[in-house]
Amino acid sequence: MAAYGFEAFRADCRANVLQGAAGRERIRLDVERLLGEEAFVAEHFGPGAEPGIRPLYTDAETGYQVLVHVYAEGKQSPPHDHGVSWAVYGQAAGYTDMTVWRRVDDAAEAGRAEVEIVRRFRLDPRMAGTFEPGEIHSIEFPAGARFLRVTGVDLKTIATRRFDPETSSVIESEGISGVAR
Repeated sequence: MAAYGFEAFRADCRANVLQGAAGRERIRLDVERLLGEEAFVAEHFGPGAEPGIRPLYTDAETGYQVLVHVYAEGKQSPPHDHGVSWAVYGQAAGYTDMTVWRRVDDAAEAGRAEVEIVRRFRLDPRMAGTFEPGEIHSIEFPAGARFLRVTGVDLKTIATRRFDPETSSVIESEGISGVAR
């Protein structure tokens, strides 16, 4: 089988990004395929990779974005959503524990939200998972975790929400900063 390079991956994403949930499933499978390419993983996630989050590609035509996440230290995000965007997370090194949450209140009171855990799963290297628009999730990973994330848009340009299960609160923000998402 021929190598699956980043150029082919980008073209496949562009073809699938506007195809709804079925297209996102194809992107998830393509993320797994790309993370099976040793040369790609070594280049972007190898021992010399700089810690942090960096955009690898933003598609001018459709707006989807590919980001590299490299962490020297472990982190845990609060439950959050990606607003109107979807996200595909693909594990390159280490693991990421994913938790899916559901809002259980009626959303009638501004700033208040009750959420509960629906399911948990782990992404190991070469595995990818998808979160649909508005789907509440949290992630936790150890030091050294590295993953690829594809989003429908640059999340810094849209409203997202962070939930606090302990205080039953929600904060809406314009764009993401700080916490790994």
